Amino acid sequence: MSDTDGKKTLGLRGGARPGNVKQSFSHGRTKNVVVETKRKRVVVPKTGAAKGGSGNPSLGDPAKRPAGITDAEMERRLKAVQAARSREAEEAAAREAEEKARAEDRERRRAEQEAKEQEEREREESLKAKAEEEERKKREAEAAAQAAAAPPPPADVDQPQRAAPSRPAPQDANAARKKDRDADQRNARNKGADDGRRSGKLTLNQALSGGEGGRQRSMAAMKRKQERARQKAMGGSVEREKVTRTVNLPEAIVVSELANRMAERVGDVVKSLMQMGMMVTQNQTIDADTAELIIEEFGHTVNRVSDADVEQVIHEVEDKPEDLQPRPPVITIMGHVDHGKTSLLDAIRNAKVVAGEAGGITQHIGAYQVVTDTGAVLSFLDTPGHAAFTSMRSRGAQVTDIVVLVVAADDAVMPQTVEAINHAKAAKVPMIVAINKIDKPGANPDKVRTDLLQHEVIVEKMSGEVQDVEVSAINGDGLDDLLEAIALQSELLELKANPNRAAQGAVIEAQLDVGRGPVATVLIQNGTLRQGDIFVVGEQYGKVRALINDKGERIKEAGPSVPVEVLGLNGTPEAGDVLNVTETEAQAREIAEYREKAAKDKRAAAGAATTLEQLMANAKENENVSELPILVKADVQGSAEAIVQAMEKIGNDEVRVRVLHSGVGAITETDVGLAEASGAPIMGFNVRANASARNTANQKGVEIRYYSVIYDLVDDVKAAASGLLSNEIKENFIGYANIKEVFKVTGVGKVAGCLVTEGVARRSAGVRLLRDNVVIHEGTLKTLKRFKDEVSDVQSGQECGMAFENYDDIREGDVIEIFEREEVTRTLA
Repeated sequence: MSDTDGKKTLGLRGGARPGNVKQSFSHGRTKNVVVETKRKRVVVPKTGAAKGGSGNPSLGDPAKRPAGITDAEMERRLKAVQAARSREAEEAAAREAEEKARAEDRERRRAEQEAKEQEEREREESLKAKAEEEERKKREAEAAAQAAAAPPPPADVDQPQRAAPSRPAPQDANAARKKDRDADQRNARNKGADDGRRSGKLTLNQALSGGEGGRQRSMAAMKRKQERARQKAMGGSVEREKVTRTVNLPEAIVVSELANRMAERVGDVVKSLMQMGMMVTQNQTIDADTAELIIEEFGHTVNRVSDADVEQVIHEVEDKPEDLQPRPPVITIMGHVDHGKTSLLDAIRNAKVVAGEAGGITQHIGAYQVVTDTGAVLSFLDTPGHAAFTSMRSRGAQVTDIVVLVVAADDAVMPQTVEAINHAKAAKVPMIVAINKIDKPGANPDKVRTDLLQHEVIVEKMSGEVQDVEVSAINGDGLDDLLEAIALQSELLELKANPNRAAQGAVIEAQLDVGRGPVATVLIQNGTLRQGDIFVVGEQYGKVRALINDKGERIKEAGPSVPVEVLGLNGTPEAGDVLNVTETEAQAREIAEYREKAAKDKRAAAGAATTLEQLMANAKENENVSELPILVKADVQGSAEAIVQAMEKIGNDEVRVRVLHSGVGAITETDVGLAEASGAPIMGFNVRANASARNTANQKGVEIRYYSVIYDLVDDVKAAASGLLSNEIKENFIGYANIKEVFKVTGVGKVAGCLVTEGVARRSAGVRLLRDNVVIHEGTLKTLKRFKDEVSDVQSGQECGMAFENYDDIREGDVIEIFEREEVTRTLA
């Protein structure tokens, strides 16, 4: 038997109590830990302290005191509570006094407001009573006059009885006014009591129903209310008479413009639209049907106008002969770029620039003016490439008065010279031939005159009408004779314009300047353009913010035949667009939006491009169309002549092929501009269009066809002329690659290290090797690798290696053209 049986273990009461805790670990391991549990100490006060303590029951009652709190701590806590309660009482008393003072202040202001309103009402009542008294006296005077003029009525005894009830009328009116005044005072008090708080947020229904939602009236509203009350007291009309207007309504109109045309407030129009279920702002556009409902709701008359009617404000007005004044001629210098055109321009400029000007006349706007020795002013235009000149002609903007054709005496007539002659003939402007480089040993001016005969240009020395001048841009010989010939030609033309009218001009060139925004170089044709004028040009409009002349100086106005830079457009116009000054900005905006929409619809219309099939279909439908115009560009002159001769043999009595222009070299923007103006496709024989020409052709919708066999070209034109169009093999250009380096690989041959610049290079597609935009080879790829791996295609911007099938004549700088062929069924739709 154990010694501890039936006995407890000895220990201190309230001390630590040991215990065991079993901990578990991974892999089945356990551990027993001995822990001790300590009880919280509870302090029990002595009995004598409770009896001898203070009279506070919570201080001496142990049951109500928290455990472990001494008498001193309890006393400090009670004092803190008492101090907090006294502080709260003081703050409540201060708040009550402040609220009382605020209420007294509100009552005082309310009494002052009521006194003011009472005074205003009494003044209005006195005015009204005075007016009534004057009216009554006036009526009595009129009645007395009528009674004196007319015989007395027989029943005169009833007069006092009828007049008796009208005497106490002022007292009844005063009583009624006093009753209304008391009611107004009660309403004012009730409203004043509610002004300090709002019942809730302003909802859309409250705004539509006209409720103010607890908002204060503005000073203008109070003045309008007082004015209406004063007019009512004086016996005048409160509501203004409604003015009915005739509103011109286009197909679409801005809400603010609609309100302006009706002379109504924009807020009222927006509110009416919201009540109709349209949540719009003043800057949004609504259709004509909705606008018509709004106009009829406001009581006005609708006048529907079409979209094209907006341009009636800029129709040309015939000037009177007495208003016309002479204007300087506009001269465009054209010719081959190697024939000294730029040198001749510099010679004319430098010979006539006043000495001392910094840098001379700048050419950053492509136009400048020259004053001759005789005092005549000449405006010169620099149009390189003639693209802008052709677009002007196609839009009907006859900007140029005289064309100066520059031909080198040692080189005679070149292909671009022929292009310039075609442009001048198409524009129907007089021509002056300047035979340049006569100072060179091999110069032969007579050969130039003879070559011009082939192009129907007969100079004066050949008994023709076209003036010819021999000049030298290097030595300055013949410049005065050239300027004199220009002045003589301008005198024969009798150029006149009216400067005292709204300006009209044509855009020579336009650009987007980083610091100045859209800038257009405009040649004023008629009228005077001033700073601050509102204008529309093509699909853009704006307000003249600044005018800069050819010397870079700011001017206030520009007259006829003066080229200026115009700042203040909202977008960049196209070369050849016509500038017209309008009266208001709304008119200019409407015209620009209408033109933009019309141009967008025209571009979106199917069949906008000029194709051979469409030309033949139009020729069959319209008997007047008996010619099929085309443009031909070839790699060599012999090929071009052969194609032209073959085209002349095609045709019969109903249709024939007309070659507008044939030349040698790559297809340029000049060819695209001439094709667009004449509505003709371009035939390229072993040549390609440069990047700018391709982009222009895509924008203008001009078709460019490429051929490598002359018989295919002749057969296609024959099929188009006869209307027997079969399935065509159409080539889709899918990519271009530039050869950066050429490597020799054993077993493969020459491999071109290329960078794909456009589109994608595909292994299965056909390729052409271009050197200086001339086709050198056409075939297929032997290999297409990227990082030693054979791939099927390479995307734009990546490098790759290409090798041609059975062809090794590749050089650094050549261009590889990747294309795919597909069959397309031709239709004559």
